[in-house]
Amino acid sequence: MTLWDIFVSETFGTAMLILLGAGVVANVLLVTSKGFDGGWLLINFGWGLGVFAGVYVAVNSGAHLNPAVTIGIAVNAGVTGGTEFVPGIPIDFVSMMVYFAGQFLGAFIGATLAWLAYKKQFDATENPEAKLAVFSTGPAVRSYGWNVVTEVIATFVLVFVVLLFAGTPSGLGPLAVALLVVGIGASLGGPTGYAINPARDLGPRIAHALLPIKGKGSSDWSYAWVPVVGPVIGGILAGLLAPVVAVAVG
Repeated sequence: MTLWDIFVSETFGTAMLILLGAGVVANVLLVTSKGFDGGWLLINFGWGLGVFAGVYVAVNSGAHLNPAVTIGIAVNAGVTGGTEFVPGIPIDFVSMMVYFAGQFLGAFIGATLAWLAYKKQFDATENPEAKLAVFSTGPAVRSYGWNVVTEVIATFVLVFVVLLFAGTPSGLGPLAVALLVVGIGASLGGPTGYAINPARDLGPRIAHALLPIKGKGSSDWSYAWVPVVGPVIGGILAGLLAPVVAVAVG
């Protein structure tokens, strides 16, 4: 593996994740779509299956698809003595930046493709908040401190369990992670829309700002820091605590 391989893998994997994830939100929220008003659980399962597909696409890079996961793995390695993300790719600043670049670019591409797929539905929908929700998350009740807490907890669950998956013999791989994402959305997604991934929110939010979306309204930049900061904190905490639990139950 080379850093170019990592970049390509994470770009395509994250693009697939966001295309299917943003696509299911568009299907449920945009008028004239056949899935209109399909409900929260349809969105949860759509995101879970987006993760399922994205993990398979990005398997060569370890399928992080999420800066919080990359950070959590790096922190975990600092505790356990790990030295590589995947064979040949050291855990260092440069490698992490390559992972991040692929993830953010892939998220932007996936969101753009979702917009193209639902172009006529975007045109027919008058509600700008519904259009923004296809691209990025927003709180049910805007309270920045508590919104961060929610994102920290939800992302901690994601990264913590993913790190512990690595020590189990289940072999479920992508399916296990997909079901985990469905569970997080169903159980912890209500307050903030469960970004649990800085790239998942910021990349599509930038796409929303740049694309010529009819009647799109604001990109809500005042909230944009929450789904970045919260997941980063959650990933760090998971990376620190997962080795402790792994030893305790091992």
